[in-house]
Amino acid sequence: MKILVVGPGGREHAIVRALLRDESVAAVEAAPGNAGIAADVVCHALDASDGDAVAGLAVDGGFDLVVVGPEAPLAAGVADVVRAAGVPVFGPSGAAAQLEASKAFAKDVMHAAGVPTAGSVHAYDVETAAAALDRFGAPHVVKDDGLASGKGVVVTEDRAVALAHAETCFAAGGSVVIEEFLDGPEVSLFVLCDGEDLVPLSPAQDFKRIRDGGEGPNTGGMGAYTPLDWLTDRTEVGPDGVSRDVTETVVERVAKPTLAEMAARGTPFVGVLYCGLAVTSRGVRVVEFNARFGDPETQAVLERLETPLGQLLLDCATGSLGADRELSWREGYAVDVVLAAENYPDSPRKGDVITGLDAAAAREGTSVLHAGTATDDDGAVVTAGGRVLAVVGTGETLQQAVDRAYAGVGEISWTGAQHRSDIAAEALAGRVQVPGAAGDGDDAAASGRADDGAPSSIPGWVHVSSGKVRELHRPAAGSAWDGEDVLLVVASDRISAYDHVLSTPIPDKGRVLTQLSLWWFAQLEAAGVPSHVVSTEVPTEVAGRAMICRALDMVEAECIVRGHLTGSGLAEYRQSGTVTSIALPDGLVDGSQLPEPIFTPSSKAEQGGHDENISFATLVEQVGAEQAQQLREATLRVYTLAAETCRAAGIILADTKLEFGHDPRTGELVLGDEVLTPDSSRFWPAEEWEPGRAQPSFDKQYVRDWLTSPASGWERGSAVAPPPLPADVVVATRERYLDAYRRLTGCELDD
Repeated sequence: MKILVVGPGGREHAIVRALLRDESVAAVEAAPGNAGIAADVVCHALDASDGDAVAGLAVDGGFDLVVVGPEAPLAAGVADVVRAAGVPVFGPSGAAAQLEASKAFAKDVMHAAGVPTAGSVHAYDVETAAAALDRFGAPHVVKDDGLASGKGVVVTEDRAVALAHAETCFAAGGSVVIEEFLDGPEVSLFVLCDGEDLVPLSPAQDFKRIRDGGEGPNTGGMGAYTPLDWLTDRTEVGPDGVSRDVTETVVERVAKPTLAEMAARGTPFVGVLYCGLAVTSRGVRVVEFNARFGDPETQAVLERLETPLGQLLLDCATGSLGADRELSWREGYAVDVVLAAENYPDSPRKGDVITGLDAAAAREGTSVLHAGTATDDDGAVVTAGGRVLAVVGTGETLQQAVDRAYAGVGEISWTGAQHRSDIAAEALAGRVQVPGAAGDGDDAAASGRADDGAPSSIPGWVHVSSGKVRELHRPAAGSAWDGEDVLLVVASDRISAYDHVLSTPIPDKGRVLTQLSLWWFAQLEAAGVPSHVVSTEVPTEVAGRAMICRALDMVEAECIVRGHLTGSGLAEYRQSGTVTSIALPDGLVDGSQLPEPIFTPSSKAEQGGHDENISFATLVEQVGAEQAQQLREATLRVYTLAAETCRAAGIILADTKLEFGHDPRTGELVLGDEVLTPDSSRFWPAEEWEPGRAQPSFDKQYVRDWLTSPASGWERGSAVAPPPLPADVVVATRERYLDAYRRLTGCELDD
């Protein structure tokens, strides 16, 4: 067959070299290529993003397959134009390439497909971005929503730097996706797809920062290696109860659901689904999707591929991959080291003559792949881009492959050349730490943080999303709950304060929240208040901290009722004498009992935003007069019933926040989420109530007080994440949660 490779970079040179090894490939040509590609095959000078030009060349040249390498031509729809001309293409359509071209689109697909990923906020303005940064805390992760050649991501402890990156994107007319930081090493896995079936390649790890030790700005990648020995024995139990290695896990939980979702949207994905992953303390999570081979991972991965590449890509392009395709790999390891131009990644210098290319390529187990190169008028190879070359070393051991790659690098030079000297160094030293890899559930030792009690994989359930405290799972196909519109709601031991999820969990907190909610739901159901709870028969992995609930159409408002004045209500009262436009008597102080309970709703912000108190009139505008009145009546009724119960237990219910939703089957207004716990309510010991001061409480106020005390050394509002909680604070906070449970239910937690 005759194949045209579209693109100018190192990825395309690696593809060309691999195709030339395929005996079924009679000819390979490239457009536009670079100096190194031109030394191997015929190159055509054209714009890779000009679909008509590429299609014309493909037809006129009699090509049997076109392989589109870079992201920009794919997003521009080059593959669509070539397909329309009747030539098979390996590469997704412009619509399917949105998986890379828009990170917000990719998040939407992941959410719809139930793919495990980081929590995120899509921000179009500074206010939303600032709130999201505060919500997730440091390290801050800010991604340009559009294409940025791998350099549109900022990961920083400095909030000002993160916000400045967002502002730069807004000023350019774009938007950003702000995410929670994922712990654990990153892994790249390429999955070849034909729109229905798929096959994974070998996992690799790349190095994104410009300098050793992961320092300096992000780049498109400064080197990579494969395979990953430290990942070999890592397994994860899926929702079906089957233990799989990381590659199998990604295929089952990430690639297959994504492929199915894209097909369901009428945009089947054909090409490479690049899964950028973090192997976290909670399991594998998707960092990002790309819609093409990654650079520089491709240079290492394809060096080891023994299966003929040409037929493999043609089968993908023609829908002939099959469900059970298997690949063959050469034994040993491959490592590539990227050499970059002076001033990369800012304003790379071009035109410097490169020497030593032949000497490097002549070394045993070493090859040189070109990226940003050209030839000058004298025929010399010169720098013509940021990342100029990748030197690939192969060997029987990882050390041998590393040594050969760096020996090749040592032969090459030009003015201002730069490269990292630590590619694969952590792996060689055995220092790549996988959270949870210590075994026997010892996630604390492996991840540096204590177990929060909420496993990421639960037999019979598929993880949907993560909140500050709770994890949501939907029924897995073939499970006992398959076909039911329910969710498994799991309460972790995580605790949040000042919009940060703290690194130190509170033991038994999740069980207290769940068991106390269930106790309250039972009390309220007996009084005629319906709830979303369906069953407490949950998997043993989450026994005591989970409940199976109806999936509701949630009302986009927080329903708050206050019987005493404190918190944000007190702050507003001191300024205006009102709370959400409700006038209150003069002379009230912190902790004062109000003449009667008041309904003070708040807006329900998108994840990462802040809820804001709103007036009843504003609620009417948002949800309609009839529903607003229903919410007020239901909220005040719940508070009245709960306050009486609390008084009998020696507790003052100062205020509480409720959430309601509509049963999609009946339209009935139903109490959802959690209810009347120390996380959603202010519980005060009645015997210690004294208006005019901050009240002792059974909630996380103890944690807030420590964080803002000199003892913590933490400054609220700074870019620095809160420090770990000391043991005495953890013990005291846990006891407050347990005390609230005991007083209200009359039982010990384990009774």
